[in-house]
Amino acid sequence: MSVLHTGKLESHLRARRDAGRKLLVPYITGGYLGWTDAVRAAAANGADAIEIGIPFSDPVMDGPMIQLASEQALERGATPLSILQELRTIDIDIPLAVMCYYNTVHSAGNERFAHSLAEAGVCAAIVPDLPLEEATDWCTTADSAGIETVMLAAPTAPEERLPRILQRCNGFVYAVGLLGVTGERDELASTATKLAARLKALTDVPVLIGVGVSNAQQAVEASMVADGVVMGASVMRRLIEHDADAVGEYVGEVRKALDASSQVK
Repeated sequence: MSVLHTGKLESHLRARRDAGRKLLVPYITGGYLGWTDAVRAAAANGADAIEIGIPFSDPVMDGPMIQLASEQALERGATPLSILQELRTIDIDIPLAVMCYYNTVHSAGNERFAHSLAEAGVCAAIVPDLPLEEATDWCTTADSAGIETVMLAAPTAPEERLPRILQRCNGFVYAVGLLGVTGERDELASTATKLAARLKALTDVPVLIGVGVSNAQQAVEASMVADGVVMGASVMRRLIEHDADAVGEYVGEVRKALDASSQVK
């Protein structure tokens, strides 16, 4: 397999990581009330990239908080097209990735969907229910459109599978912190750092832990092994219970903790 082109997201994350920064990627559900303001607030308070969720009626990976946000976004009439149109109005200087289920991609068609992402200024896609063995058509189309495909690695993945995931991945590697759905937990699962260590031994692509990273302390703990974190449920709780300003404050709090831990090192 040919070496994948290093796109905007991966180049951006690599540069920040290599400068000694721990990476922070908040997740925000597209179409939820105030979501565009939350994206701007997260960017202004230290996010290195932002993952935008496209709501889906059967979100197999999402826990109660993100399910609630998705349901309310759908009730407000959010569609993949409307979310991408709104993304065009967001003037921020960090990369955007979209998280969606493959049904959304399939409904539009691989080529149309990939080009729609590129036209909206999105540079990467995370499709959690598309297994490696069935990803070739989408990945080839995405590559042609300049869209990086972030692959997920599960804590149960056998050793021989990880190099194949890494060979196909660009943007960053999404190390799934634990088996189960997204959501806040009292402590970081030990599986998260173990998986990150396995991945870091095999690749120079940035490794980010997501699923179950629930506060600044856990983000610091995860980033002692990984290059950074993806944080979703705890970010969306601030938006659901409060507003976009609360998202900005929270992202700033996590950013400050990550920066402090990097300086200690």
